[in-house]
Amino acid sequence: MVADGLEPEQLRTYFALMESVSVLHHAVEQQLQQEGPLSYVQFQLLARLADAQGPLTMTELADGVVYSRSGLTHQAGLLDKAGLVTRGPSPDDQRATLVTITDTGLALVAKVLPGHVQVVRELLFTPLSAKDLRALDDTVGRIRDHMRARPPRSAAPRKRRSAEPAATEE
Repeated sequence: MVADGLEPEQLRTYFALMESVSVLHHAVEQQLQQEGPLSYVQFQLLARLADAQGPLTMTELADGVVYSRSGLTHQAGLLDKAGLVTRGPSPDDQRATLVTITDTGLALVAKVLPGHVQVVRELLFTPLSAKDLRALDDTVGRIRDHMRARPPRSAAPRKRRSAEPAATEE
């Protein structure tokens, strides 16, 4: 397969990265479903809330897990219904909704975290030397920072639908 603009080494690296991420994501999803049951995005939301040690806005959560606003609203609703989080208005901003992890949510994170760590350690870190880990951390960190320099999806302006048909040139 030849892709315009990508050198063979770039293409190999891209496919190797995507395959690795897919394999890791699948293994983590299985572990979280078995021990949770949680989806990966639900785990991400609960873990971020647990780490924050206080409420976060829906926008902060969406930016942190790189998830759409509507998808996050749905997931937060499921977690709220399960008693793992609470949602409420922000006292500082009427437009913002604050999400707080409950004691039940914290207990669930504590329950699934050891298995999560084991899967990540086994699949991602076991084959790496200390030097490899430092190089990977540096490389992935630079890639993430480059990608994050663009505005997060939740902060991007929403596309408006035009009420009038687009003008055509004649």
